[in-house]
Amino acid sequence: MSSHAGHGHHDAHASATPVQARVHAHAHAHAHGSGGDPATDIDWNVLGPLLEQEAELNSAQYEDAARWIAALPTAPKVRRVLDIGCGPGVVSCLLAEVFPEAEVVAVDATPALLERAKNRARRLGVIDRFQTLEAELPEEFDRLGEADLIWAGNSLHHLGDQRAALAGFAGLLRPGGTVALVEGGLPTRRLPRDIGIGQPGLEARMGAAAATRFEYMRSELPGAKRETEDWSALFTAVGLVPQGTRSFLLDLPAPLARPARDHVVASITREREVIGDLLTPEDSAVLERLLDPEDPEGLHHRPDVHLLTARTVHLGRRDQGMPGGSVAPRQE
Repeated sequence: MSSHAGHGHHDAHASATPVQARVHAHAHAHAHGSGGDPATDIDWNVLGPLLEQEAELNSAQYEDAARWIAALPTAPKVRRVLDIGCGPGVVSCLLAEVFPEAEVVAVDATPALLERAKNRARRLGVIDRFQTLEAELPEEFDRLGEADLIWAGNSLHHLGDQRAALAGFAGLLRPGGTVALVEGGLPTRRLPRDIGIGQPGLEARMGAAAATRFEYMRSELPGAKRETEDWSALFTAVGLVPQGTRSFLLDLPAPLARPARDHVVASITREREVIGDLLTPEDSAVLERLLDPEDPEGLHHRPDVHLLTARTVHLGRRDQGMPGGSVAPRQE
């Protein structure tokens, strides 16, 4: 499994886990016919800080989710955490803080991002309970080891057979352990419906283009299988007990402070690179203006730029007597 790091939903900007960055780069390369290995073509010295900044902006959501998990009456004593598709380690380090007795293992396929995660853990003083593991999933599930909590932040949908992968997670859980899936939520909104230039509804059309690109990405994954995104039903299918679903809001109203505004500019720049060929010439021209630092109507100067999104977390627990993850037959 490869990734971009904090990618909250199916947004094209892949705000998320570095596992996702490589997958989106792969889809981007197919879409534009570029040669070479897109995973190795990425300049992680450029993308890594952007992913880290994005995860930091969303850290309050992640912390609220982690503390919700820790406070559940059914929560086991958390001694070992796996952060699947960890990216630059922002969430990994946060999990180390919320679960102070746990060893946290940051798992990703990208060495440069794992190095950023390790450096962050060292800066925050949690390095004594922090490990990194370079692994490709699903091929290397057997290298992950047991866990009391598996955090899969927008990484499951980058595996072709999601049901089999979820069964793999279930099989790694100790009795009473929990899988936390960050999947779904709401598309990010950064602009009003009518921005005064072009046709109203630009972000909605960008979202539709991102959904098209996401489906293409899914279809290109090895062993891709279509799955109804009923996560509670999928938990049940692999022998886990659903433990609830909650959504966590990020609401940064206009006018945005400079770090958040810079993030909006960077994320929309990346979206244009991924979905630009799916937009109309008019919408592409509007994006050109929005990204022009000299244009008074652009993102660098607009007083109405904001950041609003929600991330949804689904929990599944392994029963004390559960023998391990097993895949229920898929109904074709």
